[in-house]
Amino acid sequence: AGRPSWPGCHCVPCQSAVDPEGLELATQCGGQKNKHQENEMNLCWNEIKRKSHNIRTDHFPEELEGQMCFLRNLNPAATGIEFIVSRGVRLEAFSDNSGKLQLSLQEIIEWLTAKDEELSDQMPIAGDAGAVQHQRQFHQAFMEDVKSRGPYIYSVLESAQTFLAQHPFQEPEESLTDGKEVSPRRRMLNVSRSVWKQANVSSDLWEKLTARCVDRQRHMERTLERLLQIQAAMEELAAALEQAEGVRDAWEPVGDLFIDSLQDHIDATKLFKEELAQVKEGMKHINDLAHQLAISDVHLSMENARALEHLNNRWKVLQGSIEERLKQLQDAHRDFGPGSQHFLSSSVQIPWERAISPNKVPYYINHQAQTTCWDHPKMTELYQTLADLNNIKFSAYRTAMKLRHVQKALRLDLFKLSIVVDVFRELDLQQADHVMDVVEVIHALTSLYERLEEERPILINIPLCVDMCLNWLLNVYDSGRNGKIRVLSFKMGLVCGSGGLTDQKHLSTLLHEAIQIPRQLGEVAAFGGSNVEPSVRSCFRMAPGKPAIELSHFLEWMSLEPQSVVWLPVLHRVAVAETAKHQARCYICRQCPIKGFRYRSLKQFNVDICQTCFLTGRTTKGKKLHYPIMEYYTPTTSGEKMRDFAKTLKNKFRSKQYFSKHPQRGYLPVQSVLEVESTETPCSSPRLPHADTHSQIEHFASRLAEMENQNCSCFTDSLSPDESLDEDQYLLRLWSPGQDQDPDQVSPQSLVLSQLDGQNREELQRTLQRLENENSSPSGQQDEELLAEARILRQHKSRLETRMQILEDHNKQLESQLHRLRELLLQPKDDSEANGSAPSSLSSPVSGGHQGEPASRETTDTENAGEDLDQEQDTVLQLQQVIEQLRNVFPLEPGP
Repeated sequence: AGRPSWPGCHCVPCQSAVDPEGLELATQCGGQKNKHQENEMNLCWNEIKRKSHNIRTDHFPEELEGQMCFLRNLNPAATGIEFIVSRGVRLEAFSDNSGKLQLSLQEIIEWLTAKDEELSDQMPIAGDAGAVQHQRQFHQAFMEDVKSRGPYIYSVLESAQTFLAQHPFQEPEESLTDGKEVSPRRRMLNVSRSVWKQANVSSDLWEKLTARCVDRQRHMERTLERLLQIQAAMEELAAALEQAEGVRDAWEPVGDLFIDSLQDHIDATKLFKEELAQVKEGMKHINDLAHQLAISDVHLSMENARALEHLNNRWKVLQGSIEERLKQLQDAHRDFGPGSQHFLSSSVQIPWERAISPNKVPYYINHQAQTTCWDHPKMTELYQTLADLNNIKFSAYRTAMKLRHVQKALRLDLFKLSIVVDVFRELDLQQADHVMDVVEVIHALTSLYERLEEERPILINIPLCVDMCLNWLLNVYDSGRNGKIRVLSFKMGLVCGSGGLTDQKHLSTLLHEAIQIPRQLGEVAAFGGSNVEPSVRSCFRMAPGKPAIELSHFLEWMSLEPQSVVWLPVLHRVAVAETAKHQARCYICRQCPIKGFRYRSLKQFNVDICQTCFLTGRTTKGKKLHYPIMEYYTPTTSGEKMRDFAKTLKNKFRSKQYFSKHPQRGYLPVQSVLEVESTETPCSSPRLPHADTHSQIEHFASRLAEMENQNCSCFTDSLSPDESLDEDQYLLRLWSPGQDQDPDQVSPQSLVLSQLDGQNREELQRTLQRLENENSSPSGQQDEELLAEARILRQHKSRLETRMQILEDHNKQLESQLHRLRELLLQPKDDSEANGSAPSSLSSPVSGGHQGEPASRETTDTENAGEDLDQEQDTVLQLQQVIEQLRNVFPLEPGP
């Protein structure tokens, strides 16, 4: 028979060599001692034959067939007696062995169960190294006790294995009905099955107990190791924290430090913070160990938990002290160091005070008037002086003159391009899309003005120049006072980047930043408004079919003086003409010599005009200019005089119709159609509530210019000082007799004006409503909230004042235009026909010479054809309607 394996393996024994049914036969024949044994044996033999025939189809056909052959050959009498005696002896031996084995197995089961309960009753592993060591010793003694019992358990299990090998079983356990007698064979099978079950239970309990003992032993070893690591790490970290806290306690107060040493203290604090990186790693490691113990159901003891919590608290306090110290040092360095705004406080005088908003943007407080504003007091005075230049008729020259005044006030005209480039390179301001905050802008401006001070120490007041230049940049590129401007806005150098190439997106961004300058000066409407898309397309016509243009293409386009940036070359001519002196006498004011620009008539001999008379439109009584004029911004040479003489002589023989057929324009016009801007032109600052109003004003001006281009076949550059009025020409050409408009039809201009009026009224109502709600709020608020609300109101008031100032400037310009329109309407018909000429260009009345040409400007004069009386009456009626609409939208305000 096969040997069973432990544990849990069911034994499948081979069939016994002797038929178990023989035990029943021996029992029936063992008690008879009469002489009829032979006859009864014969009866038994017949019974065996019958049973064997039935068993052949059952479990043991081969073995039973061998037994039947053996019985046929035996002497029935002798064999039966011996067989009965042998079976009786074996039955007694089986009962003794199975009884002892079952008792031993039951004893083992009870002992293993008791030990398993004892192991379960042991205390959980403690969170202290000493307690864990004590528990480990106790557990080792427990394991020794279990181990000593092992040989006995193994011997009993081996005996059970041997017993089952000798007495195998196969039939499943069957439940017997009451009163049915159990056969000896069935009893033996039940005993074998019982032994097998007890052996399996004993084997399972033994393996389970030994495995639990080993697992608990290993768990204790790991726990003890981690607890020892935690204790050692806590001792080491406690010493490191004590040393670091000593360094912290030795710090001097920030207020007692010298300004020059602030940067050294900042560096030392940062180095100290880096040195504590090991302490940070140690704290992380010790917390990880404690977390691992908690996951394994081991909690630190109360003493260890308190020590760990105390270390964590000390580390957090130390970290907070370092961060606070570093912040104080950096704030002090920013406010009082070389790159701070503290030195800019001297840029204003009493009663003014320079203050800083939370986003580092400066504002100014007038303690005498108890008001605040964004603009520097000197900048406000500068804007007031710029208003005096509004009497210049031509928008390009008016813008250039204003910008020149700003340049001189900010000392920007003294900068050399090489110095600016070097400072940008040193400060790593090469990325045009990089955003600079106010502190970075101040640092860059300070570096620029410090270098300029080395060359011009008398002319440069660094605090005043830096503060005013910062004020100017914020007004132009950050009117919302967010405290952020782009590098491109700071230097406008994007065209030279990207290997000398630029695409439409970047060119659009550049022109958008450039147009913000005339926008700040209130002159953007004359240069096409804020829509730079037409200018981008005009520039890319220099390189048709190419996705990007080179620097040469851009310079060629700029030399044509495009309408959107015509003020820039005019600015350079204004700067050059400031020092020019011309040995000639002004034909109007009789000034000699002429300083600045000099304008010479190319139709009349010896007619020179100074820049003041020409730009303001001053004329002598009965003398008006209707002829081509040359502009000089440098002293003339003999060759230029001969050339002008030849041109004047040639023009003497030309009629007015010739100049009408051959017009000349002093700038490159841009088709500024009313379109949606498809190119990305990012805003320099968020849209303010009044930005929509200005945009619609620009939209209206662009609409007028577009209709002027559509209704007029050409522009000329005739320089008639009394009629070359750029803004006035918008309305004159818009309401020309050729329009043939229906008086009953509502014009788009009137719709725009009505929309502006409605939006202004709505915004004023919203502002009044909000102020009423704020004033009606309860007075139980905190002081800080009141101060914050007051600051917001002051800012809003400043924005409203700025907006009102812009609207007043527009109102003054419109009133000036209306006055000029009245003069034109009141002129006699004959004088109008004699002196009527085509208006000058939108931007510049004269055109600059290109590279290789003399520094002069030439224009021609054209005249309009005579109009019949009916058309002039219609024109007068339409102009009166326009004047009435403008009066309704922009009422004249009384002067201060």
